[in-house]
Amino acid sequence: MKILVGFVRIFVGIFFIISGLVKLIDPIGFSFKLQDYFAPDILNLPAMEPFALWLSVIVVVFEVLLGVMLILGYAKRFTLLSLLGMIVFFTFLTFYSAYYNKVTDCGCFGSAMKMEPWTSFWKDIVLLVLVLILFYGRKYIQPFFTANLRSFAVLITLMFSLWLSYHVLMHLPVIDFRPYKVGANIQEGMSVPDNAPAPIIQYNWEYEINGKNEVISNTTGQDPKPEGGTRVGVETEFLREPYEPPIHDFSMERDGEDFTEALLEEEHLVMVIAYNLDVTEHPGYLNIKSVTDEALKKGYTVIGMSASSTEETEALAKRHGLNFDFYFCDMTTLKTIVRSNPGVLVLEKGTVMQKVHWNDVGDISLDTLETAIPKLNFKLKRQLDSIMVLDQKYRDEDYFDNFKLQNAIDSTNLVFVEKVFAEYGYPGKSMVGKKTEQAAWYVVQHSNKIPEYLPLMKEAAASGELDSKAVAMMEDRFLMGQGKEQIYGTQGYYINFDSDKIPIIWPVADPENVEARRQKIGYTTDLNEYGKLMFGEAFEYRAHTLYDVKRLEKENVHYINLLKDL
Repeated sequence: MKILVGFVRIFVGIFFIISGLVKLIDPIGFSFKLQDYFAPDILNLPAMEPFALWLSVIVVVFEVLLGVMLILGYAKRFTLLSLLGMIVFFTFLTFYSAYYNKVTDCGCFGSAMKMEPWTSFWKDIVLLVLVLILFYGRKYIQPFFTANLRSFAVLITLMFSLWLSYHVLMHLPVIDFRPYKVGANIQEGMSVPDNAPAPIIQYNWEYEINGKNEVISNTTGQDPKPEGGTRVGVETEFLREPYEPPIHDFSMERDGEDFTEALLEEEHLVMVIAYNLDVTEHPGYLNIKSVTDEALKKGYTVIGMSASSTEETEALAKRHGLNFDFYFCDMTTLKTIVRSNPGVLVLEKGTVMQKVHWNDVGDISLDTLETAIPKLNFKLKRQLDSIMVLDQKYRDEDYFDNFKLQNAIDSTNLVFVEKVFAEYGYPGKSMVGKKTEQAAWYVVQHSNKIPEYLPLMKEAAASGELDSKAVAMMEDRFLMGQGKEQIYGTQGYYINFDSDKIPIIWPVADPENVEARRQKIGYTTDLNEYGKLMFGEAFEYRAHTLYDVKRLEKENVHYINLLKDL
């Protein structure tokens, strides 16, 4: 018994120390698990959720202390009673979770090791038996060292545990066991490896044979068709669940569109994560604004990630003067990515290169890229971003119902843009960035001032400040409006014939060389492919002349008049 108690004492002590330390390096993660237990559909203790973080720190520090105290033989009666009380409580929790299938991971070992509910329960049963052995054989637990040394060791353990918990709360976990750790690639974490074990499905075929129901099971999926049997039904169950990638709920969505693939292919991406704006640390955004503005000037793509609504994220951006848009992602996923609200990541094609707490954003190191915009005018950028949103406000299926409102907006936008032209010239890439460079172009494109400002647009394109394709579209649109041939073939046109609309590419000057002109300004599609993008796959390009258009329209008028006469 003495040998058994001695072994169990060391084993249980080390187990509690390891279990406590694993959670102590990430107490926020353990607090999320406690919040799961406090949820209405589990323990129904929502009033405890605000205290989850402090409870997690107290529990894990106490867990480490109990392990050390057990090994040292310090305060034996108190230690054993505390161990017994703690293990009984957690045995109840794990049984409840397993039986009702409420919390699929107990969080006993933090993010380092995920345990299935029933596995966790039986683990606690074993620990409970071991603690009962210690309680029964407590007379064999003899203290190590002197009383003063034991007290000093316990004090040092307490101070170290409190310091470590404070350190990781003010920064980030010192060891990251999650699939978003520095060096991990998110796309790889979302994929299923070739050597992943295939799921095993058991088919339970129920047949009525000689008046009795029997179940015949197999994993082939083939109906056994027993002689003289009538099939009642079939049910399936997984003997081995399908492989689930470590990252399975990650997404980047905005306005109903999924940008995950595109953004994870960005070579240089700065990601600000604020999973819940109701509890975000607003003092952190002062430094985050400084770092993200620097990143934008150095040529990085900068985005925000949150589970809060678009209205809330836009209000946050306005409150702190943030110059980037937020995308939506699941809150649990964002909590897993970084234990900070807000926190900042730097990614290169989906690989996490840097990750910091908002207290440490000054530690982020950013290179100056070839796409750097050192003179980026953030105030003007925000104004033009707003202009671009207003420019598209009613340009949808309800445009004709709201064209007066849109015209009023267009007029106001034009007044602002003309003032910008007078003060800055064209606000292009080096002034407002690639995303915003076309804002002023849109306003002019939707006005009657194209002849006046087209030369300014051409000059901006020639200096690399504006996309040449945008200027080509403006020039072609202007020429088509004048009834002249376009140059680059960017404008489509519908000829109304009877009840049908015949789509064409508006006539092009010098059609033999139009493809060379298009390639020169950056188009990668020929006119036939371009037409299919505009009008659908059934479209086939034909080089019409201005005479063709006039003749088709004239024949259409003649056909309509003929019908009237009949």
